[in-house]
This record gives sequence, C-alpha cells and structure tokens, in this order.
Amino acid sequence: MAQNDRAKDPEACDTIGTPKQASGLIGGIVCISAGSPIPFGIMGKMVGYMVTWTTYGTWLQGDKRGYVRDGKIMSSDAGLEEANRKLQQSGLVRLTTEQKTVVEDVVLKEAERIGQQILALAVCSNHIHLVVGPGNQSIESTVSRYKNVSTCALKRTGLTKRIWTRGFDKRFCFSSEELEQKIKYVRRHAKTG
Repeated sequence: MAQNDRAKDPEACDTIGTPKQASGLIGGIVCISAGSPIPFGIMGKMVGYMVTWTTYGTWLQGDKRGYVRDGKIMSSDAGLEEANRKLQQSGLVRLTTEQKTVVEDVVLKEAERIGQQILALAVCSNHIHLVVGPGNQSIESTVSRYKNVSTCALKRTGLTKRIWTRGFDKRFCFSSEELEQKIKYVRRHAKTG
C-alpha cells in the first residue's frame, strides 16, 4: 500500500501514536506505528502486528506516493527524494517472480523454525507485508531475522547487491477486529502484488 494511501484507507490506523479524533477512530481501535510512543491508557493486550519493509531504492523519503518518517505519514518532497537518490550506493531492487517465491519460502520456514505464527504474508516486487501474532522476540529482532534469511537465500540465487532498505514500518493491533482488517488487507495485496 502506498504510504499516502494509508491515510485514505478506512482500514488504516493512526500512524502517529496518538488517538485519532472520535470521528476518525476505526472501530475504537488505535494502531501505533514504528518509533511512536504508546499513549498512556490505550495499551491493551497486543493480539498481533503488521510490518512492512521495502526493497532497496524503490521507496525513498520524499517519494511522490508519500513516505513514513518516525511513524508519521509525510507528503512528497521532490528535492528530498532526489537528495536520497544521489546517496544510493547501488541500483534499486525489484524482486522477480522467482525471487518473491524464494523470499516467501524462507520467511515461512524461519517462522516455523522459531515458532512464530504468520497470519498473512505478501511478498511483492518492491516490498513485503507480514502480519503475525505476538511472539517471544522483539519485533525488531523478528524483522531482522526475516531480512537476514531472505538476503542469504537471494544471494544464493545470484542477487548480490543490497536488497532491503534500513528499517521497517510496524502497526500494532489490540483487537481481533483490527488484526482481521490487517490480514484481509495483506491477503488482498498478495493477489495484486
């Protein structure tokens, strides 16, 4: 999903870590994004989360689709995008159909190996969406693990340049309804991605 589409998506959640105005709440659920503090009083039992990370060079800060910085959705900025493009150390990466299958396979195998419940997975040419239940490891460790195993597998197929961007976006879910919305979104995305 394009970053600015999240702001328009009725299934999207608050990305700045603060409750939306009453008229903007989605089923009374607030979802918190990467880097955002969890406001006092809304932390319930996390039932799962969605993470998204991108392939190298395909979604730079300043992108015309918008982008996320510190958990906030930012508007496009052509100057910033151009400055970031000049800083790139290698060309952009778009996964082929074969490479997407490799990534999906190793992520699912690693999840099984570590006992993590994957509820939905979409591996697209320029990004990955993953919805999981809560686990025993930090979200950062989990994403790092999936990036590492997929990088190793892709290198065995001949892809030797940098594959993933630094960081990722995360959305916590505190109800089964919120989690189901994320699962449905990722499954729809998997069909079109």
